[in-house]
Formats: sequence, C-alpha cells, structure tokens
Amino acid sequence: MKAFILAAGSTSLDGVQQVELEKPVAGPGEILVSMKAASLNFRDLGIIAGKYFGGPVQKDTVLLSDGAGEVEAVGEGVSRFQVGDKVAGTFFKDLIEGPANPMVNPALGHSADGVLAQYMVLNENDAVKIPANLNYQEAACLPCAALTAWHAMMTAGRPVTKGDTVLLLGTGGVSTIALQFAKALEAKVIITSSSNDKLAKAKEMGADLLINYNEHPDWDDEVKKINDGQGVDCIVEVGGIGTINKSMNCLGLGGKIGMIGVLAGADGECNPRSLMMTGSSIHGIFVGNRQMFEEMNKAIEEHDIHPVVDKAFDFDDAVEAIKYFKSQAHMGKVVINIS
Repeated sequence: MKAFILAAGSTSLDGVQQVELEKPVAGPGEILVSMKAASLNFRDLGIIAGKYFGGPVQKDTVLLSDGAGEVEAVGEGVSRFQVGDKVAGTFFKDLIEGPANPMVNPALGHSADGVLAQYMVLNENDAVKIPANLNYQEAACLPCAALTAWHAMMTAGRPVTKGDTVLLLGTGGVSTIALQFAKALEAKVIITSSSNDKLAKAKEMGADLLINYNEHPDWDDEVKKINDGQGVDCIVEVGGIGTINKSMNCLGLGGKIGMIGVLAGADGECNPRSLMMTGSSIHGIFVGNRQMFEEMNKAIEEHDIHPVVDKAFDFDDAVEAIKYFKSQAHMGKVVINIS
C-alpha cells in the first residue's frame, strides 16, 4: 500500500516521503480500515518541523491524525464494528474517557503512526462511527480540530448554551467548526481575523460580530465595544501566550477560556489578575476522549452540521496540500483524498 511518512529525525518538508508499505492485517480486537480522506492540523506543521512535543520523530512515522474510511475487515472478537461501517480513528489511543496522558496515550501522526495511508489498523476501542450526514472528506475533519472545539465549548466548565456569547480567534479548522457549533446552540459569535474576506465568509456562516485584528490591534477593547460593553462567556483560544492576556480581558463574569493552541507564539508572560476580577477560568484543552467524540457526533447529526472544507488535494499531492495549509490561505480545513 502507499503511505506518506515523515522520516526519522526530519525537521522539514524534505522528510515527507511517499513509500510502499505492506498492507496491514486486523488482529484480535482490531479493524482494518480502507482510508478515504485525511485532513491537516496546525499540529502537523510542528511535527514536520521537529518542534512538536519531544522534538523530531524518532522513527519513520505515517503522518496526520485526522482521517476517515471504511471498515474492510474485522479481527477476532470485534463487537463494535462490522465490515462496511464508516469510521474515524480517535486522536489518542486507549482513551475512552477522562483526560489524556501523552506518556500513556499515543497520539496518531506522532507517537503512533497516523492516517495518511491507504490502509490502517485500529483497535476497535480507538475508533468511532462517523455521523451519518457527513461524507468522508467532512468526517476527516473531526478527530482533532472539531473535537478540540467541542471539548472547549461543551465539556470544559459550563457548557455553552443559548444566549451565551462566544469569542473565536481566527478562521482555521478549530474556530470554523466552533462557529458552527455555537450557532447550532443559538449563541452569539464574535470572530477575529486579519482578512476581511474571511470575515465576510464567517458572516455568511452566521457570525454576529466581526473584528479585523490588524485594523484593531487592541481587539480586546473592541470586543467589549461592539458587544454593548459586555464581556464574553466562552473563548476558544487558539493563539496561546501571544493572545491570552487580551483574551482574559474579554471575559465576562464567570466566563471561561478553552486554552488550545500556540498560533501566536509560545513565549511571553501571562497575568491572570483579570480572572480573579471576573471569577473566570482557563481550561487546558488537549483534544479529547472517545466519549466526547461520540457525544459530538450525535450533535453533528442532530443539527446537520457539515465541517467547512476549504480545498481538497489528491493523495499524490499531499506535499502540495501541506504547503497550501502552511500558507494560511485557507478558511476551515484542508483535506487530502486518499481513495
């Protein structure tokens, strides 16, 4: 079978190689999945650059964490799936409930082989059935980005409910699906971007209030200005230390921040005084467990939510897909068709 690997020790795109590997076989308790589509996350760029947790990969590693496919065979004792089921793997292995422990729970595409291959074997406990309303491209957007947004909004702290105000930073995969979740819940959405074109698209998707952070460098002041002087209830914080102080300034009484990414850098200082003044909280979000994934999928079906696929590339063009993703020209998700 064909697969894309990152060669051991690599720290650049030069280490991304298409290779021929032996087609795997499902053992006891395992399912063999014919992979149909995969999607990219910001995390993947860090892995390729050798800057993700633990540094460069120590062995040749099949890339990417997010993918969907069809069960082609089941091993002895499998009870959760049958041949023909449409499935996605979970980001972490061996994590049905509770928080992830990276020392115990390997993550696809880094400490464990990922999904950018024509076939992969998963333990039946490390997979879920995809929502019936989604195609493979859309379902490939769920395991990391969508589940991260769901965890931040619905599992960490008080769940977002009708009438809440949600602040989203940027228009990448996490923020775009978070916008869709928020509107399904009838929440008000404030979203930021450096692109007025992307803000216009977000408006078409239902975003209520828009902020171009290049035009408004003090965007935290702008949030309250355009929101009738009020703080927000939930922030899906993908910027990290580079934006966290401004995000804390945006919180209303009892608000929460789902701390997710490092898009705005990993260095700086954080002053949590504003949390004390508003009785707010910050929750560290490291994707999520299988139980959360299954709950999210029910909501996706119920509200007929379809993740935004910005662009899809052919399997052989995976490197071009990575380059396009790195350019940040996309809004939503970048997908690679596998078969």
